[in-house]
Amino acid sequence: MSRSFLNILLVLMLGGATLAENGAFPAPAVDTPMAKTSSQQTAVVSGGCFWGIQAVFQHVKGVVSATSGYSGGSSLTAHYEVVSTGATGHAESVKIVYDPSQVTYGELLRVFFSVAHDPTELNRQGPDEGTQYRSVIFYNDDEQKHIAEAYIAQLDKAKVFSHPIVTQVVPLKAFYAAEGYHQNYATNHPDDLYIRFNDAPKVAHLRQQFPDLYTGR
Repeated sequence: MSRSFLNILLVLMLGGATLAENGAFPAPAVDTPMAKTSSQQTAVVSGGCFWGIQAVFQHVKGVVSATSGYSGGSSLTAHYEVVSTGATGHAESVKIVYDPSQVTYGELLRVFFSVAHDPTELNRQGPDEGTQYRSVIFYNDDEQKHIAEAYIAQLDKAKVFSHPIVTQVVPLKAFYAAEGYHQNYATNHPDDLYIRFNDAPKVAHLRQQFPDLYTGR
């Protein structure tokens, strides 16, 4: 997450774009049914800077918590300065703990693909470049894998985006929470230029496109 002047200018130009190109963003045709009883399940996704992904999912109904961290590499390299080299195998990730009686896994993916990031950008997201910013769904089980793969195929077939989706769907091996200063960064630094022009618009789009899923907490 470079904060160079050039990157800030790029954020100013790129931030806030609605990613879907053909109107209303389709719901997943394959999904789990809404659970009848309250419980907690987890989902782990990556889509660029974890500040913005965390900020979006903290405002989704049924999400108990969203934690910034790292997935894809080893525990020895799960540190921001090392991950930022792009050579660790890690992706900046967010672990989402949610109540399946309030929101389904498919609905979380709908938010992920529509307003949280651009799934057609390979090894980058906006001005941030490197494999640590790649788009990934780290699945916990075969059901999550099936839903994710089916949804990507559905979106590609419908040509929701003008370019193919490059999101990887891989098994979750481990998730390592990021350093404390990265947690709730968007909430704690609303005046940061990167947040104002790149991440705050994502939350605004969530509110506009999915009012039934948005919570203002």
